[in-house]
Amino acid sequence: MRSDEIKLGVERAPHRALLYALGLDREDFQKPIIGIANSANEIVPGHIHLSKISQAVREGILAAGGTPIEFSTIGVCDGIAMNHEGMKYSLASRELIADSIEVMCMAHRFDALVLIPNCDKIIPGMLMAALRLNIPAVVVSGGPMLSGWSQGTRIDYSDVYEAVGRVKVKQMSEEQLEELERSACPGYGSCAGMFTANSMNCLTEAIGLGLPGNGTIPAVYSRRIMLARQAGRQVMELLNKDIRPRDIVTIDSIKNAIATDMAIGCSTNTVLHLLAIANEAGVKLELDLIDEISEGTPNLCRLSPAGDVFIDDFYRAGGVQAVLAELAKADLINSDMITVTGHKLRESFTKYSIYDKNVIRPIEDPFSRTGGIAILKGNLAPDGAVVKKSAVLPEMMQHEGRARVFDDEESAVNAILGGVVKKGEVIVIRYEGPSGGPGMREMLSPTSTVKGMGLDASVALLTDGRFSGATTGASIGHISPEAQVGGPIALVEDGDTISVDITGKRIDLKVSDEELSRRRMAWKPKKKELSGYIARYANMVTSASRGAILEIKGDDN
Repeated sequence: MRSDEIKLGVERAPHRALLYALGLDREDFQKPIIGIANSANEIVPGHIHLSKISQAVREGILAAGGTPIEFSTIGVCDGIAMNHEGMKYSLASRELIADSIEVMCMAHRFDALVLIPNCDKIIPGMLMAALRLNIPAVVVSGGPMLSGWSQGTRIDYSDVYEAVGRVKVKQMSEEQLEELERSACPGYGSCAGMFTANSMNCLTEAIGLGLPGNGTIPAVYSRRIMLARQAGRQVMELLNKDIRPRDIVTIDSIKNAIATDMAIGCSTNTVLHLLAIANEAGVKLELDLIDEISEGTPNLCRLSPAGDVFIDDFYRAGGVQAVLAELAKADLINSDMITVTGHKLRESFTKYSIYDKNVIRPIEDPFSRTGGIAILKGNLAPDGAVVKKSAVLPEMMQHEGRARVFDDEESAVNAILGGVVKKGEVIVIRYEGPSGGPGMREMLSPTSTVKGMGLDASVALLTDGRFSGATTGASIGHISPEAQVGGPIALVEDGDTISVDITGKRIDLKVSDEELSRRRMAWKPKKKELSGYIARYANMVTSASRGAILEIKGDDN
């Protein structure tokens, strides 16, 4: 065992002296040492209860003959970080989480690992760490929040953002807004729609690193505690069988996750994270494969923000495993993949059925014949862009309009609220990419304000930044190459005509090549005064089309 390097032999007496200081004893040294990476904190609603999850994990490890030792990681609440300088640190935190887990596990020689995330960047950061370390590991999330209620209507967090726009156009009073904001998030857990956190927790199940129910059992249910205890026991079985994350995560299991993503209609951020996860697994994944799978996978769910049902409805309807069972009927997934259950994927999902066909459609009667996410390309996005097409109004699947260009999110939001943006236009927000932002900020404020002000049926929004999982409408993000590195989005001017064809998967700037060449000659990247971690991040981060992973620039490896 790896932990023998810190606990066995005469030479390790100094190490044992320190372990004795923790309250461990000789009997503990005879057992495997299992790390528990816990992202609990008191600022993120999805994380405030994770000490309860950790305690259950600890009980499971002890019952199965292991010695559990917990350590912490950071975690950013994207909602609280939204629409200000703090959002530049959200995506960047993913790399710090992965790095910090690597540091703790390599320094302290844990034999196996249970990872406890619950929100947007923490989940992929922990998955990346598990694959990088490649020691037996199980992921168990804290679970989703229940939906809220306001004046007899079920709501979630995204409704509050949209309400801001309605207040601005005097369709809602500030008193009504206050009642809504008090009701939207009724308790702890990850926000109640198919936003990025719940999307990634569901895909953790589909890719095989989370136990059945990981993505959907509500945070407040006792079954969540039971699942955590099971995860503690299960990591010991994986250790005994020497089943490691890279045995589980292969190109086929990643394809399973992508197909599930398309069937459920997950956040566009999943594309960014799956690319980064595949990179840590040593698997080559490109946007074209994601698009190919989307074309062949029916969309079976329309959860908030694409529809009016929530993650707790999805859980009661059968959840991820029911979706996997439907996809298997059409031979759209590989059922032979091993998972953290220690068994093949099919042995889990055959126990599940659809219990509410209004929430999960049967494979023969989908919401649409293609998946919930589309990859667009064209002269405005040569390396690709991403849209959650299942949340786009039919009348906006094709749109052509004049550009209204902004070089940061704040300017765009002020213009939208100020009535500057008109019906039919295309909002372009640039210099918000991985390097240019830096940090590729999520933009729930502009997209929700557009919807709240009744412009979502006539205005498209394009950015080299990204969108929240709560975003709806013709919101096209991850435009690559980004403006900061001279991508075509940097050359757009107010009044240019932009054509968006989501059905045809095109996004084009209708400006002649000669004119674009002239503009390029005059273009210079934006200079920003940066310091600390975000400066290092901006210098190392790659394109969104590669998952915004970090690498030393100029390194060909």
